[in-house]
Amino acid sequence: SNLCRLIESLDLRDITLVGHDWGGCIGMGAAVALPDRFSRFVLMNTAAFRSQAIPLRIAACRIPGLGELGVRGLNLFAGSALWMAVEKPMPSEVKAGFIAPYNSWANRIATHRFVLDIPLNPFHPSYDRLVQIENGLVQFQDRPMQLFWGEKDWCFTTRFLDEWIRRFPNAAVTRYPDAGHYVFED
Repeated sequence: SNLCRLIESLDLRDITLVGHDWGGCIGMGAAVALPDRFSRFVLMNTAAFRSQAIPLRIAACRIPGLGELGVRGLNLFAGSALWMAVEKPMPSEVKAGFIAPYNSWANRIATHRFVLDIPLNPFHPSYDRLVQIENGLVQFQDRPMQLFWGEKDWCFTTRFLDEWIRRFPNAAVTRYPDAGHYVFED
């Protein structure tokens, strides 16, 4: 992966992975591939294991044609996240920073692709890689892990947190009962 190549080219070691949303899965994928380079983990509202839970709001973005029009044409995914992913209103400057990378049809392709890349069944092209990551998590049980969780996240609900705790019973857990998906903003 690109992240693994970056880690190796910079010869990074003793890495503290900080991951949120897709960053948790992508980062844990790099950790599974290069386990000796990672020493500790800080994860927030993320997953790195299989789930059948996909909110209707995200499933709608996967509808052929219509999903692409909504995500890439109308910027509904990134735009609605500005109010749906937080419990407290974001200041306008923060909103502008979050939405700035998604200013055109072309610049929204990654958002649409990541929605399509959620592997829900064994026939999905990313499914086997997710299984590899999931199976590789066990090797990190002896490393420090901190889980920060916004409990009002409608996507990565506390069911995901419960799964992290089941896999990493010694993890330090900080729950934010009044925070949403963008726990760091709330």
